[in-house]
Formats: sequence, C-alpha cells, structure tokens
Amino acid sequence: MSNACVCLGCNVGATVPDFKLETYEPSKGDFGEVSLETLRKNKKWTILFFYPADFTFV
Repeated sequence: MSNACVCLGCNVGATVPDFKLETYEPSKGDFGEVSLETLRKNKKWTILFFYPADFTFV
C-alpha cells in the first residue's frame, strides 16, 4: 500500500480497506506503526473519525 492520500466516502458500518499509518507514542518518545490488519487479528475494536478543524492553519 502506498502513502498516497485516497479520499473515500463510507457509511457507518461499512467495511474499511486495510491501511497502515505511522504513529507517535508520546509516553515512549518514539515512532511506530499501526495497521488495520493487525488490529483485526488482535480482535481490537476500531473507531475511525476525521476532524479537519484540528489541522486547519489560521
């Protein structure tokens, strides 16, 4: 999977395509990675949301 931005519309309850994201863990002071595939294998609940206002520069 590439790092290209893909804009998808989805509805509540829809299946989301697999993805990987680079993360930062402040308590460890280190970077890591999370993937939907790993979360599914570990039977973790996942909630995805997008709130663009937090990233809007004024």
